[in-house]
Amino acid sequence: MDEVLKAVKERRSIRTFLKKDIPEEIINKLIDSIIWAPSAGNLQARKFYFIKNKEMKIKIAQAALSQNFISEAPLVIVGCVDKARIYPRYGERGVNLYAIQDVACSITNVMLVAHENGLGSVWIGAFREEEVAKIIGLSQNFRPVVILPVGYPANIPLPPSRVSKDEAVEFIE
Repeated sequence: MDEVLKAVKERRSIRTFLKKDIPEEIINKLIDSIIWAPSAGNLQARKFYFIKNKEMKIKIAQAALSQNFISEAPLVIVGCVDKARIYPRYGERGVNLYAIQDVACSITNVMLVAHENGLGSVWIGAFREEEVAKIIGLSQNFRPVVILPVGYPANIPLPPSRVSKDEAVEFIE
């Protein structure tokens, strides 16, 4: 099987983490995966906060509708849209779509590189944006759009069912 497709199929959403630090060389790989993701007009209108501070992780977990497992991950990444960088070129569509897509591309890369290095992660979209922005101390230019806890999995769940190819894809010729 192709390595990337294998990683796509094997990666799972992980919500329980071992109390084990992530080595700096792996953190650097995660950062590279963010930087090398595609972006609209190559503006790279995104910023990522790598949070290791326990108190801050607890506050973020509370802002994420009390998803307390977030605070147990050794690393929490908050992906943000850089509105000031995208708006001048693409206006509201850039802010409300393109930059969010850019963050999504970066986070998908992080999830796959994390998996490749024995780490687990889970995409968190349910959170109070204004509260997370305040916890991190974001300026008005940045909008948090994803929280990603990352760490060594305490367990790996079985794969969930998927829709059939016919349900997922329709060819138009």
